[in-house]
Amino acid sequence: MNRVLSLIGAPILNLALESGRIFLLLIDSILWIFRPPFRWKLLIKQMEFIGANSISVIILTGTFTGMVFAFQSYIGFHKFGAEYMVGTVVGLGMARELGPVLSAIMVAARAGSAITAEIGTMKVTEQIDALHSLAVDPVQYLVTPRILAGLLVMPLLNSIAVFCGVVGGYFVGVKILDINRTLYLQYMYQYVDLSDLYNGMIKSVVFGLILTLIGCYKGMAVSGGAEGVGRSTTESVVLSCILILVFDYILTAFMF
Repeated sequence: MNRVLSLIGAPILNLALESGRIFLLLIDSILWIFRPPFRWKLLIKQMEFIGANSISVIILTGTFTGMVFAFQSYIGFHKFGAEYMVGTVVGLGMARELGPVLSAIMVAARAGSAITAEIGTMKVTEQIDALHSLAVDPVQYLVTPRILAGLLVMPLLNSIAVFCGVVGGYFVGVKILDINRTLYLQYMYQYVDLSDLYNGMIKSVVFGLILTLIGCYKGMAVSGGAEGVGRSTTESVVLSCILILVFDYILTAFMF
């Protein structure tokens, strides 16, 4: 009986401990945003790394997602003679769901993994201990700039993904599938509101917080040398993607 209880309780206890540590890291990093010294150069560097260096991936992801979504929507609407609704579905889908979620997952895979690997390497090579010896708080120096950069750049990346998805869907729908251009745009403008775009932006901010926070936490928690860095990097990407999907459902339930 004790063995069964331990098998059930151990994962729950570990989950509670991990959640508590992540929450404490979040609080600590937020407090450092408002306390000097302010690391503006580090912030700009991380915004370039997380944001500017991810633009090409976001453009490709958004464009081809919109194109595929238009094709699949056309197949369903064509059966009912409602092909002109393809633009509406593409616009709503990209603004509400696909833009924020896919852009966040791509950034988590590209930048989140790199954040974990970089901080984890610093941990195993004792560079973080060196920061302590220099009276520099590792959270203020390593974590806060990355989290703040994620909060700032993810809405911009989401906007790029949504725009590229809508353009890709328009190209497929109007140029390839020969849907009436006027009806395509008319119904998209009619049913896609600014509130859909705003809600998508809110999602992207939350997702940016998740992927940078998890990336930093997993990096700070690395142990076991090079093998531990690789293991934590994998865990970082997997956990970030899972939390992005979970919070996407939670936010959708409240917003729509």
